Amino acid sequence: MKRKLTFLLILVIAVATPLLLAAKGDAAAGKTVYAKRCAACHGPNGEGNPAIAKSLKVELRALGSKEVQAKSDDQLKKESSEGIGKMKPVKGMSEKDLDDVLAFMRSLAKK
Repeated sequence: MKRKLTFLLILVIAVATPLLLAAKGDAAAGKTVYAKRCAACHGPNGEGNPAIAKSLKVELRALGSKEVQAKSDDQLKKESSEGIGKMKPVKGMSEKDLDDVLAFMRSLAKK
């Protein structure tokens, strides 16, 4: 009986964990917010705008790169709203906007 309960518990955890870790946002809605608020500097597909990078004398890493994708959701949301390095804060984004933009950014991950 204990083995069955242990197996059932492991099965529930294995099924529930990915659901709990899934992004809360909507990637399609995030693409719309991204296009309005982020794409001018980061490019329509997150590859970075070379002219902006050159004028600011910075390297804009592709948002789908392993380096960017390795960051936690909280870190990406914070950097998206507060800025990082020479990036200025993006004001006026709601928590839902940030969740949606995060979901869009995660969709850019290089496979």
